[in-house]
Amino acid sequence: MKSWWPERGSRASAAAAQRTAATPPAPAAHHAEQVLRRLEWKVIRRLDGLLQGDYRTLLRGAGLDLADLREYQLHDDVRHIDWNVTARMQVPHVRVFTEDREMSAWFLLDLSPSVDFGSGVLRKRNVSAEFVAVLARLLTRHGNRVGAMLYGAGVETVIPPRTGRRHVLHLLHSMLDRVAVESGPTRLQELLSSAAGNIQRRSTVFVVSDFISEPGWEKALAQLAQRHEVVAVRVLDPLELELPDLGLLTLRDAETGEQLVVDTHDAGFRKRFARIAAQREADLRQALTRCAVDALELSTDAELVDAIVRFVDMRKRRSQLTAGGLPAHLRRAA
Repeated sequence: MKSWWPERGSRASAAAAQRTAATPPAPAAHHAEQVLRRLEWKVIRRLDGLLQGDYRTLLRGAGLDLADLREYQLHDDVRHIDWNVTARMQVPHVRVFTEDREMSAWFLLDLSPSVDFGSGVLRKRNVSAEFVAVLARLLTRHGNRVGAMLYGAGVETVIPPRTGRRHVLHLLHSMLDRVAVESGPTRLQELLSSAAGNIQRRSTVFVVSDFISEPGWEKALAQLAQRHEVVAVRVLDPLELELPDLGLLTLRDAETGEQLVVDTHDAGFRKRFARIAAQREADLRQALTRCAVDALELSTDAELVDAIVRFVDMRKRRSQLTAGGLPAHLRRAA
């Protein structure tokens, strides 16, 4: 899949080019500490309050102690079906386990050139880094371990799971400090397949990517989800969905360097672009649904806190439905 972004020096107006051109990379080595401090003050403290008591709704541990048996319900993991009880009762039953508080989380990070795009103040890589810093800090503060795999021109770095603030800083620095280079089309299946072979213990896995990739990653993602709890964290920019009227614009494929001049003043062209983008969005959502993974969308022009809270609320509602039928307020209304 191509990743066409507006090129600097195009014949659009200077103001328009400034709005649409990719933001230049920020110095990262000395910046990671400042970023984490800002997030701890503005985001993590706020989330600590909003997510009070909902920790297990967001992430589940890998418990081994059998706690109960109950009838199978929609969205239950078929791997937890107790076939002996099912045969005896003639109704599918699943095993319910006591969950461990401690868990391991992995971040599979797509740092290919396409994530260095942003039509506003933030690039997609900035949004990815902030999400990883927030989640990693929240997890490590509760004693959990986090690791990461960084993908650029292939899987370049594997950071083993550890805990502590210093480890989160190391992870954040590794993301911000990496210089993106043109390395050909993204092959997301390489990252997913590598993760399946490297992550031994059952973990929660966050795949953080814009999912602009060559085809074939869906099978690898579905296989990863069979063993681990996988969340697809998709980063996007509004300009990827709809082009404004900027006149003649030079677009450049961030991963191959190929250039293309388009006339964004042409209303027909803008409509075709929006239609193709909408179809790509629908296809991506269907693919993630087929892979049986939850999806969290992060936009460069939206609040990170709001996106995380919406995601947690969604999982909480589903957890209520699958664990004990309808929630109390819905049972009263029925």
